[in-house]
Amino acid sequence: MFSNAMIASFNELETSLYNYITQNSEKVAYMRIRELADETHVSTATILRFCKKVECEGFSEFKVKLKMQLNEKKKTVINPPQHAVAEFFDRSLNDDLEEKMKLAAKLIADTDNVIFIGIGSSGILAEYGARYFSSLGKFSLYIKDPHFPIHSKLQKNSVTIVLSVSGENQFTVTHLNQLKQEGSHIISITNTKFSTVAKISDLNIPYYITEEFHEKANITSQVPVVYILESIAREIYKLNGEG
Repeated sequence: MFSNAMIASFNELETSLYNYITQNSEKVAYMRIRELADETHVSTATILRFCKKVECEGFSEFKVKLKMQLNEKKKTVINPPQHAVAEFFDRSLNDDLEEKMKLAAKLIADTDNVIFIGIGSSGILAEYGARYFSSLGKFSLYIKDPHFPIHSKLQKNSVTIVLSVSGENQFTVTHLNQLKQEGSHIISITNTKFSTVAKISDLNIPYYITEEFHEKANITSQVPVVYILESIAREIYKLNGEG
């Protein structure tokens, strides 16, 4: 409801009004303009100017939009973590997931270098994956910056493991495309095999669970990704004759 541009345009009084509204939205949605003015110690004229800045014709329209936003928040249902785990096993383990994880492990075991990439929560897991692989004897690097200089020796006979829920993040796609053109083999772990990242990968491992969002943030469970990463790492350990 409040964009960054709107917030940046607020003067001192409007910023104070904004802070009050965001902290008391349930209450403000049912206030009269005079009541809000008294509570925030501003004039009704200031409130009306504020409404104009947030693209509302008046205080009544502002309250309607505020109520709609509150209702949207109430509709959000966050499933328990076991729901995602059950869904993952039901959909994936009956398919060829085990075969794909073993194929990925063999591909990685035969290469010299492993590079992990990902953004946001996928980036956190990419960093975890690099550490986990390294802990089991396959030294790996997590690289966040697509402009990070990678020596040509590292790119030779390398595998890039890309993590992305949607498989459509433009930053990730650009980074992946660059590494692919430089000769790295690509293994992707995504929520669907029909994404851009999946399509440009040499091997895609999809995990198929329902995506979840809360206030525009993607909160899809990452438990399947952890399972896949750890399974691949342990399989590599066995292939290297250390298990």
